[in-house]
This record gives sequence, C-alpha cells and structure tokens, in this order.
Amino acid sequence: MATAYFQRSPGLWALLAAALLAVPAPAAPATDDDAQRARIQELNQLTGADTLDGAIKQLTEDAAGTKKLLALAVPMTKDKKKPLSYNAAYVLARAAQDLKEIDASEALYRYGADEALRLRSGQKMAQTFGGLIDLYYENRKFDKTEQLCKEFLEIEGNETVEQLKLPVMERMIQALARQKKFEQALKTVNNLVEREGEDGWWALQLKGWVLREAEKNDEAAKAIEKVLERLNADKTLPKERKARYVERNRYFLSSVYIDLKDVNKAAEQLKALLEMKPDDPTYNNDLGYIWADHDMNLDEAEKLIRKALNEDRKQRKAVPDLRPEDDKDNAAYLDSLGWVLYKKKNYKEAREWLEQAVKDKEGQHIEIYDHLGDVYKALGMKDEAIATWKKGIESVEKKPADAPPPSKRELERKAAVEKKIKEN
Repeated sequence: MATAYFQRSPGLWALLAAALLAVPAPAAPATDDDAQRARIQELNQLTGADTLDGAIKQLTEDAAGTKKLLALAVPMTKDKKKPLSYNAAYVLARAAQDLKEIDASEALYRYGADEALRLRSGQKMAQTFGGLIDLYYENRKFDKTEQLCKEFLEIEGNETVEQLKLPVMERMIQALARQKKFEQALKTVNNLVEREGEDGWWALQLKGWVLREAEKNDEAAKAIEKVLERLNADKTLPKERKARYVERNRYFLSSVYIDLKDVNKAAEQLKALLEMKPDDPTYNNDLGYIWADHDMNLDEAEKLIRKALNEDRKQRKAVPDLRPEDDKDNAAYLDSLGWVLYKKKNYKEAREWLEQAVKDKEGQHIEIYDHLGDVYKALGMKDEAIATWKKGIESVEKKPADAPPPSKRELERKAAVEKKIKEN
C-alpha cells in the first residue's frame, strides 16, 4: 500500500528533500590542526611582558601540545606573508628552547630577530639575539655562537643595543675559548683589559676564565687574585653587588687552586666563602670533600658534608610546589659523604651512601663509580668493584651526543680506573 501511495504522490519526495535541505548539516568536527592554528592566533594577540612570561610557562608545561604547535609554527617562519607576530614567535622560541627542541627554537628566534631588525626595536633585538646566542652556547654550537655575536656587534642600534654589546663580546670570547681559539680569545680580552685600565676588574676576570680554559692555571690564579684586590679597593660598587662579585671570583679561584693541586689555598678561599655564607651547601660540601680527598681534617670534613646535605634538604623544603621527583639528595654530596667515610675506614656506611649516589642519573659519573669501586674492594667484593669501575669507564666513553666531551679530569680518572682494573 505504501508503495502504491508514493507512486500516486510524486510531489511528496520533493517536499521531503526540501525539508531535509532546510536542516543544517552537523558541523564537521574540528581537527587537531584547526585547534593548533587557533592557538597560534591567540599567541599572535599577546601583549605585555607578564602575559608573555605566562604564555611561555604554559607552553613549557604542556610539552606534548607545544610540540604539535611547533610543527605547525616552524613552517610559517618561511611564509612571506608573515603569519606569525613577533610575540608569538618569541614565546614559541623560548618554550622550544626550554623543551630542548633546538631546531624549532633556532628557526623561531631567527624569524623574531629579523622582525626585530625590521622594527628597529632594541628590546626585541635583545630578546631574540640574546635568546639565540644562549641557545647556541648552551648546546655547544660555539661556532654559531661566535658568528651570531659578531653579527650583533655590527648592528648600529639604539641605547639598548649598545648596552648589550659588552655582554655579547663576553659570550663571543667564551665561544672562541670553547673552540680552543685561545690566541684570538686572549687578544680580544686583552684589548678589553687595556681599555678598562689599572683599576678595572670585569675584563680581568674574563681573562682569568680564558686562561683557565687554556690550562694556564698559574696565570689564571694571578689574574683572579688581582681581580679580588681591585674589587676590594672599588669604592663605587654598591655593597651587595660587590659581595656577589667577590663571592663568584673566590669560588672560581678555589677551583683553579684545586687544578694547581694547592689544597691549602683552595681551602682558604672556601673558608672565606663560609664566613660570608656559613650555611651554603656548596661551600660546606666542597671544603669537606677536598679535605677528605687529601686525607686532611677528616672529622671536620664529615661534619661539613653532613651539614651540606642537611642545608640542601632545608632549601628543598622551602621550595613551593616542589615536584616529588626533585625532592632528592644531591648526588655529589652523597658521594662526598661516602668518600669521607671510606677515608675513615667506615666502609659499610660508605657503601650505603655511594650506592644511593649512583642510583641518581646525576651520580653516574666516573669519579663516583671509582669511589664505590674502592669501597667494594675494601669490603672484599672484588667482582663488584671491577664491574663498578667498568661502569665508570662506560660513563665516559658512552656519553650522550648532546653532552660535553670528556674533560681532562675525567680522562685522567678514566686512565687511573683502567689501571685499577688491570691490577685487580
């Protein structure tokens, strides 16, 4: 019956079709790509320093989402229509840098730098050139650091740009030294020292750093000793700033003295630092460790190292919203405590602290493995000692591609450990 009815009423189909056309079709679901484009449009509208900082924080915390955003944003840097605002490019570059997305960060910083140059904005040049210089230096791209610093130094800009040229010069000298272009680095820094005159100390401290990189430790120590003399004589520096500069140079000098194997002079600097900051974990640990490592003042060394651990724990407790995975003892301090206990022949307790140290990724270092191996050997655990020493060698030979190359100290330790393995 229904079929016959419709056959007799051909106009009904037309009425039904018209009714269906009048009803809007359901909207197609928004794609992930659409959501990312909308987010970029939001970033394009950002203004104000606090707003930018907040956006960077949000992007860094949402690592997965931001990586998708970067995949869409990076190709936009090559679009002649300039679909990214300067602020969008800058916050994305910063977030990419924090997330170790190096190529994306580089592309976005460069895009932002081009925009800053076009706008002749000193502040924007500082943000993007400074960010890109830091990106290169942090990731050991020292040749690119050097070239970008030179590029910035050639910019004729406003007062902001001119004020930045000295720190950029510093970074360029450091990049030259990291490439072992010591002659060029020293020539450049000597020009700065001469320009500063006999009372200057800023360029001289940079020269001390370059000399240490060049393994000219005697000259480095003399330079920093003179820096401290000049700082103490400087009547123009505000008290707090002077204290910070003195602290930084004393600590650097203590490490130079250690390289020179002058433990007493290194200890003098660390004692002076502890007079300034008696509860500082680093200074307590370092003085305790160098004494322990040279079989000196072992009881006092143990007290200092235990204090370093306790003060470090207090500092962590004072951090709001500290992530559980970050609430852990410093592996270097654990190593120091294990090592001083070993020196005091308390091998059982030393083992506990050193085993705890190497559980942490930061503690998987040849020096700490070497210490733990020595403890195992003292406990009669020869197989464990050899296995641990081998792990130490692997930590030097199998460093991640983005890690710094082995230092001279690490290579010397590696040779000593290899000798132990052969002898055992």
